[in-house]
Amino acid sequence: MAKAKTHYSCQACGYQSAKWLGKCPDCGAWSSLMEETEAKPDDKRPAWGASGGAAKPVLLKDVSGEVEARRRTGIAEFDRVLGGGVVSGSLVLLGGDPGIGKSTLLLAALDRLARHGPVLYVSGEESLRQTKMRAERLRVEGQAIHLFAETDADRVLSAAEALKPLALVVDSIQTMYLPELGSAPGSITQVREVAGRLMAYAKRTGVPTFLVGHVTKEGSIAGPRVLEHMVDTVLYFEGERGHPFRILRAHKNRFGSTNEIGVFEMKGLGLVEVPDPSALFLAERPAGKAGSVVTSTLNGTRPLLVEVQALVAPTGYGTARRTAIGVDGNRVALLAAVLEKKEDIPLVGCDLFVNVAGGMQLSEPACDLAVCAALVSSLQNRPLDPHTLVLGEVGLAGEVRAVGQVEPRLAEAAKMGFQRVVLPSGSARRLEETKLKVVGVETLGEALSAMFD
Repeated sequence: MAKAKTHYSCQACGYQSAKWLGKCPDCGAWSSLMEETEAKPDDKRPAWGASGGAAKPVLLKDVSGEVEARRRTGIAEFDRVLGGGVVSGSLVLLGGDPGIGKSTLLLAALDRLARHGPVLYVSGEESLRQTKMRAERLRVEGQAIHLFAETDADRVLSAAEALKPLALVVDSIQTMYLPELGSAPGSITQVREVAGRLMAYAKRTGVPTFLVGHVTKEGSIAGPRVLEHMVDTVLYFEGERGHPFRILRAHKNRFGSTNEIGVFEMKGLGLVEVPDPSALFLAERPAGKAGSVVTSTLNGTRPLLVEVQALVAPTGYGTARRTAIGVDGNRVALLAAVLEKKEDIPLVGCDLFVNVAGGMQLSEPACDLAVCAALVSSLQNRPLDPHTLVLGEVGLAGEVRAVGQVEPRLAEAAKMGFQRVVLPSGSARRLEETKLKVVGVETLGEALSAMFD
């Protein structure tokens, strides 16, 4: 009998080599090449088309242009991130740190989808009893939820074909394997082939399929990068172990925006939606304390009010420290240099610590002015008015630049009881109507004067 051909695949990037190498020449990872068996030429490759058979070319004008119907899961925050609900035949990949709540979220979503028909939950990591215990803790009724503890992808697909569920969850993709492939579950070949067959099943039958993915220590989804290219939607569950808040964020979405976020709170009964995240993030704000400034960030269509905290202290070492959590550290260093150069704020010999309360990540430059205000407030030990919102981008010349979509930001601030807003003059001129007292500024010096004088 002829010996099966093997090759060595990098488990980090998918690079293949005929012999083992200590270092991957493509991505540079050490000891990442593992021996895998090549797939046989006569392996059955799944195909899908409009009728379930071989696909045929069609004219673009002949393709139906009807809007794809979406099925809501009943979890508003989850539906928001998906783009309004689950699209038929979509393949969704959900990643996150261990214990962050991925399985909890999907089991709760299946419980609501099961009210309209049977659904299938495949667990490759837990026994049926363990899944049952978690369902009882979450108070999931499970009248039409079918559980299947299996790691053989062929058996999973056979069970799905027989049941014809409304939705399928595979937890997790790294535990699934195909018997004809000699490599271990979780390897490059297994993950790629299993994901390909699940994609073909979802497109052919129209059953929305959710895949749970492990993450590496760097925070990216484990396995080949092609996995994220194959799926329709990539969701990341983020959150700090010390915080009860969980943020669901879309990094790829063929059926909606990637700017939307969903906010959850982890409690004893599982994940609870947070319909008003601004109130949650500002609930424990120390009003009247130096170094605390509130700004507004926009995630898709949702404005969020968050607290930016800063601590400025004389350095005890030769080189001052610059530490930032929730904002880009390079951005903080840049803003500190602008304050030093343009406004003569002595920050060179000081340690700077900046934090966004609640574990939020601020990526847009509209929060620059709030970071500057927090640094000056902490340095001078002068608290900012707790009813003032700060908004604006700061340039290297010390100018304050306009930001977009000011109206929804200020509407959220007015709802939360804020009375005054310091923002760029360019944004103030475009503002139509607001209940807040608007202070328009053009330079960083004007903004600091308006806030502290």
